[in-house]
Amino acid sequence: MASILRRAQPFFQPNARNSWESVANSLMRQRVMAISTASQGFSNNGKMSDRVFANYNIYKGKVALSASPRLPQFSKLDSGGLKVDRQGTIMLQFSPAIGERKYDWEKKQLFALSPTEVGSLISLGPDDTCEFFHDPSMKSSNAGQVRKTLQVKPYADGTGYFISLSVVNNILKISERFTIPVTRAEFAVMRTAFSFVLPHILGWDQYTNQSAKNIKEDAPMVDPGVTNSEWDR
Repeated sequence: MASILRRAQPFFQPNARNSWESVANSLMRQRVMAISTASQGFSNNGKMSDRVFANYNIYKGKVALSASPRLPQFSKLDSGGLKVDRQGTIMLQFSPAIGERKYDWEKKQLFALSPTEVGSLISLGPDDTCEFFHDPSMKSSNAGQVRKTLQVKPYADGTGYFISLSVVNNILKISERFTIPVTRAEFAVMRTAFSFVLPHILGWDQYTNQSAKNIKEDAPMVDPGVTNSEWDR
């Protein structure tokens, strides 16, 4: 026992203790640097090094529904600050089935939910209905040429919803309707995900994080890969 204590004694000397503290501090610094490097690799100078795709998909017999966020666009002020130039959306994509578990992605139709429309959707009760109308040319001479209507209706037994998109395009002579049944569990996922992403499409996450963010002059204000709208086809 005494021999063991004699062998261990150097580790309890002041110099040895300082040495171990130095090693521990060095390891901690390396760990912090690794975390910092990982963060920079994801977002370097405001630009994502790798595109991230994170859709929520629902596949049914006749229609596939996909939902994904579109971030807001920012512009730079003379003072150096940023302001939201265009609010983000949650993009819904409807694609028709062409066979068992096969869908025609080329014939997809899009509907971009505004923040207020997202609020209406996530606040639906089990017996509530909501309906949204979009007209891209509402304030021009082409008003009414393209109309999109999104409708959410509850099941009769209250266990889910039917989500329908109607598209009338008089320019392309197209009239389509997509209807997909969404279970209570699937709608719960949509409600939770939409609630989480709502502050992000408003740009409020950038506002709350600005004190810890170093915005550089050459930093892009928006990822060009996520600026498409339901009318960019």
